[in-house]
Amino acid sequence: MFKKVLIANRGEIAVRIIRGLREAGASSIAVYSDPDRASLHVQMADEAAPLGAAAAADSYLRIDKILAAARTHRADAIHPGYGLLSENADFAQACAGAGLVFIGPTADAIRKMGSKTRARQIAIAAGAPVVPGTEAAVSGLEEALQVARAIGFPVLLKASAGGGGKGMRRVDRQEDLSAALRDASSEALSAFGNGEVYIEKLVVEPRHIEIQVLGDNYGHLIHLGERECSIQRRHQKVVEECPSPVMLAHPELREKMGEAALKIARVAGYTNAGTIEFLVDRDRNFYFLEMNTRLQVEHPITELVTGLDLVQWQLQIAAGQRLAIQQKDVTFTGSAIECRIYAEDPAAGYLPSPGKIAKLREPSGPGIRLDSGVYEGWSVPLEYDPLLAKLAAWAPSRLAAISRLQRALDEYVIGGIRTNRDFFKDVLRDPLFTSGNLSTAFLDDFFARTPARSDDLEAEAVSALISALTARVHTETTAFAAPRKSSAWLQTGRAEQLR
Repeated sequence: MFKKVLIANRGEIAVRIIRGLREAGASSIAVYSDPDRASLHVQMADEAAPLGAAAAADSYLRIDKILAAARTHRADAIHPGYGLLSENADFAQACAGAGLVFIGPTADAIRKMGSKTRARQIAIAAGAPVVPGTEAAVSGLEEALQVARAIGFPVLLKASAGGGGKGMRRVDRQEDLSAALRDASSEALSAFGNGEVYIEKLVVEPRHIEIQVLGDNYGHLIHLGERECSIQRRHQKVVEECPSPVMLAHPELREKMGEAALKIARVAGYTNAGTIEFLVDRDRNFYFLEMNTRLQVEHPITELVTGLDLVQWQLQIAAGQRLAIQQKDVTFTGSAIECRIYAEDPAAGYLPSPGKIAKLREPSGPGIRLDSGVYEGWSVPLEYDPLLAKLAAWAPSRLAAISRLQRALDEYVIGGIRTNRDFFKDVLRDPLFTSGNLSTAFLDDFFARTPARSDDLEAEAVSALISALTARVHTETTAFAAPRKSSAWLQTGRAEQLR
């Protein structure tokens, strides 16, 4: 096992990995930007290395600075967490070139599965079902029209190199295709440096279900079941659960989707932890969507239901150990549900809510897990994705897990900033959610059916004004510093940090 590992990330995932390293008997090295100097992950790590300026492009995304820190602190390996550089093939390759173990898949696997069109080709080669569409980026409007007419409207334009909703446009009519193609390509180029766009048939109101896979360096692959990720806001997951309600009613579907996921991973030559994502239609037909070549944000619920520690297995596989678990050894007990707690205001268009956490009381008790990266008195920076913590609840049944999570949300107090805590309380008590009748259209329907609270209506205007003023003050106070790009929130958005 490794003696010392550098964590090329921040926030709650860095804290999670530090704890995993400590349990494995390894030392941890944190990295931090100027605004993160007092962050929890820096305080918890055995050692810490500064990266400099606030902008992620000048700190957390600087491969040269991270490798220099690893050399200075004599790290054996680097764990990328999720987001930031975790799916950057050049970073994985640079780690190997520097004699460091990258705790994740190979650079080749990241490149293969990081391209959405290449990943589709691999899924097809593996015999897995894919959504009808193009296997490569369209060359222009004429080809796009031909494809859309052939598969039928509505269609979805998607960035070949991206994810998280960036470079994505729904097109319901032929006359809207030209403008949508232009806008999707422009957004993809801005977000990912690649304006290529491909086309898929739009699966109307599907479930979004992903399969967790693990593979060692000796060709042994297993899956750890599914996670239901259908509760999404603008293509961003906000509530996840394991198992999926549809699997509880149709357990044979897990076997089919799990086998399809393993076939795709085998063709890709995949190792370490990864996730194969699918769309499932109303008739329980499933289609490959994409692969995330890293540890997922929502990995805690899989750990709660399977009893397996994904970070420990990542470390062991990266250290060259064999995966000692067979598929028959993987069992699923009870249900787990996770909420992503953000410093943001749902009533004000999900604007970030930076500022000092004046009061913090965290939930605990039977079946509760909180992966947090904050503490009372800490100031949430404006520059980064505002994820504060992941709150998960496990119980013997789905309804019991919902009840337990509601109790934990009632206990959770975060003062001084606005969060989406109350939003989750409303979702969990919604009859459509408790019934398990889910789809990616759930939140659109939920907002249409749920009247805004009177206090939220007033808070919306206040929060929007405060956020605008905060952003202006931040811009003006850094105007005389060295030229820099806009904040990481604007550069990468949640799409790059968390998918």
